[in-house]
Amino acid sequence: MASKSGKTGSLVAVLKGGLSAEREVSLVSGQECARALRDAGYDVIEVDAGPDLSARLVEIKPDVVFNALHGRWGEDGCVQGLLEWLRIPYTHSGVLASALAMDKQRSKEAYRAAGLPVVQSVIAARDEVGRRHVLPPPYVVKPNNEGSSVGVYIVQDGANTPPQLPDTMPAQVMVETYAPGRELTTAVMGDRALGVTDIITTGWYDYNAKYSVGGSRHEIPANIPADIAAACHDYALRAHRALGCRGLSRTDFRWDESRGLAGLILLETNTQPGMTPTSLAPEQAAHCGISFPELCRWIVEDASCDR
Repeated sequence: MASKSGKTGSLVAVLKGGLSAEREVSLVSGQECARALRDAGYDVIEVDAGPDLSARLVEIKPDVVFNALHGRWGEDGCVQGLLEWLRIPYTHSGVLASALAMDKQRSKEAYRAAGLPVVQSVIAARDEVGRRHVLPPPYVVKPNNEGSSVGVYIVQDGANTPPQLPDTMPAQVMVETYAPGRELTTAVMGDRALGVTDIITTGWYDYNAKYSVGGSRHEIPANIPADIAAACHDYALRAHRALGCRGLSRTDFRWDESRGLAGLILLETNTQPGMTPTSLAPEQAAHCGISFPELCRWIVEDASCDR
């Protein structure tokens, strides 16, 4: 049976930073969440999650852990397993859902089993990808277990040569058919889809577009047909459930409007969306009348251990 805790006045340890490529983003998310939780009436300790994390948590003895980590070790089931071992209720998804969502190929298999639309994809050796086209162009090459568009390469239609990947890329990478169209996203809060945002950029929605000032513009609600908005809500909820997520998640789409509903493709689900007041999921919550401190309070009250 899941154990839960998180009433106002509880001691909340906010995990931030960490060891992944998304460390800097996580530091910002953690700082913003800690400020909001203090405003909501919680006692808060901010913890930069390093190799001594277990010892720090044993010393602090928090009632709840607010997981504001992003990327590997923080949202792939690793820190979730540690928190299960320590029996500390924590926010967002549990071990299995976190690991499954972070593994792009396995999450696609879960989506397909749930009848959700995804593009063709394969896992291939980095060296092989550099020797030949393992899928017909256009296609995308990316790490199978990173977030925030870290290490993404696009091979355009008509490309004569395959991409030359740096040694910093993993030995095994994902190659997936390129999905053209507009970038849409829908956040899920518990069992409720919050809305649809159209992410407008001048190019690929890469790391810089996501986190640099002026890199992108968010239009909420997205100016899209009602059936496309309803499908985004439906697909995001079904993806959330197919992966076994809890708390807050966000599912990203590409929509080729020339193809109508058939052009809506599910890309991936983020079990720990960015958490600043202007991040995509909090923006959607605000559009629904849920302030950032209220959202953070709800996330803490939803915290639990899986076992």
